[in-house]
Amino acid sequence: MTSIDVQELTKEYGTTRAVDRLTFRVEPGRVTGFLGPNGAGKSTTMRLVLGLDRPTSGTATVGGQAYATLEEPLRHVGALLDAQAAHGSRTARDHLRALAASNRLPLTRVDEVLAEAGLAPVARRRVKTYSLGMRQRLGIAAALLGDPPVVLLDEPSNGLDPEGIIWIRELLRRLAREGRTVLVSSHLMNETASFADHLVVLGRGRLIADMATREFVRARVDPRVRVRTTDGAALRDLLARHGYEAARNESESESESGGGGGGGGGGERWIVRHARVEDIGRLASGAGLPILELVAEEATLEQAYLDLTATEAEFAAQPPVPSAAQSPTQPQET
Repeated sequence: MTSIDVQELTKEYGTTRAVDRLTFRVEPGRVTGFLGPNGAGKSTTMRLVLGLDRPTSGTATVGGQAYATLEEPLRHVGALLDAQAAHGSRTARDHLRALAASNRLPLTRVDEVLAEAGLAPVARRRVKTYSLGMRQRLGIAAALLGDPPVVLLDEPSNGLDPEGIIWIRELLRRLAREGRTVLVSSHLMNETASFADHLVVLGRGRLIADMATREFVRARVDPRVRVRTTDGAALRDLLARHGYEAARNESESESESGGGGGGGGGGERWIVRHARVEDIGRLASGAGLPILELVAEEATLEQAYLDLTATEAEFAAQPPVPSAAQSPTQPQET
């Protein structure tokens, strides 16, 4: 089994501990999302796995071996850490041919991965003429060149257009289906939710979550049901009698009813926490309560991630503080 194993990994830069006794395993056959705020240690960890930095203590291995000991490493591990790594004066094809030659890979793989990455029509153009998205595709093509069982990608969607994002999403899923070990670092929560089966989350260099994506979301975000009715008072009383707490969504209710409260055709919209659609529907039906909308509000990875990492962000924006000369209710003109 070819897994990525990180054991008690620590990396210090002077007095700064970028990675703090980190332990986790990336299993084959699934896409593992690697998440964390800026400065959490994700990029440092990937560099340690790839032998680009030396750990202060602990180990990081691929298939039980340190990356530095692998012969012809592109056959074992494909990685994208920096889309700007290719020399700008080379063509994309020459860049990949050099990588293939240094790892004794057949040159036929160059054209195969260029086609797979959608770069075949521009393969003979110099890299310096490429857009960021095209450079990103070239970096992914380089990662796939040796047909490796292990793939590490840092922000692979960066700079890609919508078609490219769909392509990378499908590529990651296919690699996992083929039994490969796939680790993907990203700041795009909704995109990560579309492809990641498992999550490893860091905060200030430490492991703060290691679990299936669905379990992660369910553990952090309470289930909620959205209900719209023409009789909000009756709904509130009904739910209260059965132990549910409902809160009216004032802004959405007003927009639905044209600002006329609960008596209009749009009705009132309520949010019921810790509830399931079938339970609320059964109660409303039994009471003969008119229901215009009954929807389970799906928890999102973004909500769960922000809840978990709220105290872990090293760089967090603070709300502006009004100056003494500026009234909170009278914004200063600019």
